[in-house]
Amino acid sequence: MSSVLQKLIYWPTRKEKKNAYPKCFEKFPNVIGIIDCTEGAIEIPSLAKAQAQTYSTYKSKNTWKVLLCITPIGTVSFISKAYGGNASDRFIIERCGILDKIVFGDSLMADKGFNISDLLVGKGSQLVIPPFLKDKGKFSKRSNTKTSNVAKARIHVERAISRIKKYHILQNVFPLKRKNQLDNILTICAALTNLAPPLVSV
Repeated sequence: MSSVLQKLIYWPTRKEKKNAYPKCFEKFPNVIGIIDCTEGAIEIPSLAKAQAQTYSTYKSKNTWKVLLCITPIGTVSFISKAYGGNASDRFIIERCGILDKIVFGDSLMADKGFNISDLLVGKGSQLVIPPFLKDKGKFSKRSNTKTSNVAKARIHVERAISRIKKYHILQNVFPLKRKNQLDNILTICAALTNLAPPLVSV
């Protein structure tokens, strides 16, 4: 089933993106997608090494972790395989294949915790994130405006992730006896959300 539904998870071309670009992205015309990672609880492994690889300091428990990319209208355009919760965002991005999809001039939007600007520069791309506040100063009016614009656009990746995780199978502690099925299950859940009405109107 996952191999069939996988076709619903589609990376748009620039032309397709321009034909479906919501108002909240007008300030970011080169953004092809919004990326974020999400996690879900798994059964605690018996082996110490596996426990360490799956322990998430962010969630304070053992988890699986995936990277998702959402289009400006809120559909899932990419989902990585599942990694252990100990994997960093950068570790996943370097290995999951999403960088191979970036075309020169495209931009990705993310939270400021994603330290991957250098990975995109080599692709002729940019990372759009909220500005950092330096030396305990205050944001300028321009920085405040950019922060607000990014937040309004980025909220849709959180809404898309919520759609995916509404499926009962992802709401419970995932059993290790089914670990070989996890990637297929995540793909199916992500693909099914793309059959729902768009999160963002154009």
